[in-house]
Amino acid sequence: MTLETTIEAIRPADEAAMTAARELQARLTKPAGSLGALEELSVRLAGLAGVCPPPMPEPATVAVFAGDHGVHAQGVSPWPQEVTAQMVANFVAGGAVVNAFARQAGAEVMVIDIGVSIPLHGGPNLLDANVRRGTRDMTAEAALTRDEARSAVEVGIAVADQLVAAGAKCLLTGDMGIANTTPAAALTAVFTGAGPAAVTGRGTGIDDTMLGHKTAVIAAALDRHAPDRTDPLGVLAAVGGLEHAALTGFILGAAAHRVPVIVDGVIAASAALAAAAFAPDAVAAMIAGHRSAEPGASVALAHLGLEPLIDLGMRLGEGSGAVLALPVVASAVRVLHEVATFDSAGVSEK
Repeated sequence: MTLETTIEAIRPADEAAMTAARELQARLTKPAGSLGALEELSVRLAGLAGVCPPPMPEPATVAVFAGDHGVHAQGVSPWPQEVTAQMVANFVAGGAVVNAFARQAGAEVMVIDIGVSIPLHGGPNLLDANVRRGTRDMTAEAALTRDEARSAVEVGIAVADQLVAAGAKCLLTGDMGIANTTPAAALTAVFTGAGPAAVTGRGTGIDDTMLGHKTAVIAAALDRHAPDRTDPLGVLAAVGGLEHAALTGFILGAAAHRVPVIVDGVIAASAALAAAAFAPDAVAAMIAGHRSAEPGASVALAHLGLEPLIDLGMRLGEGSGAVLALPVVASAVRVLHEVATFDSAGVSEK
């Protein structure tokens, strides 16, 4: 689907299904509200699916979108840019943290080269969808043209379409890109109105001096482009990354198919802000997997009104936090499918 047809397909949550889920939760053999956030999650998933109980979120696939960044030249990361391509090879070989977590959770891993600067050799789970070999330096010019940003968004939509057509009942966001927390912070600042200092973190591990420099780089890019948050494609082009744009489309695609999408960390959260700017009702499909230690993630999730399911102080990316949350999401749904009601179990209510 195109960006426009995808946006047109996104609808609000189904209120009748949400009411049915709340009523069912009240009849299950447990004290009302005793499952905390899992109860409201089950209600939201019923509203997304338009049926109670909603489908189990399985099978599930995490899509890892990988890209490089021209702003790396500004010294915002201590890691060499070649690590992006090296880590993509590691994902394809099954040797990264997200692969280990996915095996534990029973999820598939798909890797998409959306903007890696070094040409990659294929594998059975690697999709070559490279739009360009890394973005431009956003401090000197727009990171992407509007057409490039649109192409990346529509790759993300196409990946969501493909996975849902193949039977996926839950999509998970993943990312890889040295220096990609810099555009994530810029996107988060634009869409939430927060200042650069409030949304800029240490990424892969930088000291105080480099953090100050990184914050200044982001502020300079925002001053140069003055992105308009009401033009999300323009924002993605000015200060985004190819993986951020693709994740935006991936989230929109999930919402259009009414399939839940578990949002990982700060990169995915910044893309979720862009997706919500395109289509506010897309938030109904979003589940915040975890609270990243990156400050911009909490700012973004608060803006979206999403409460993360787990908080382990992680800041890895890759989709690792989203995959860890998958069994929690599945458990929330399984309660509606399998727990007896007071009537059916012959248990007295209070």
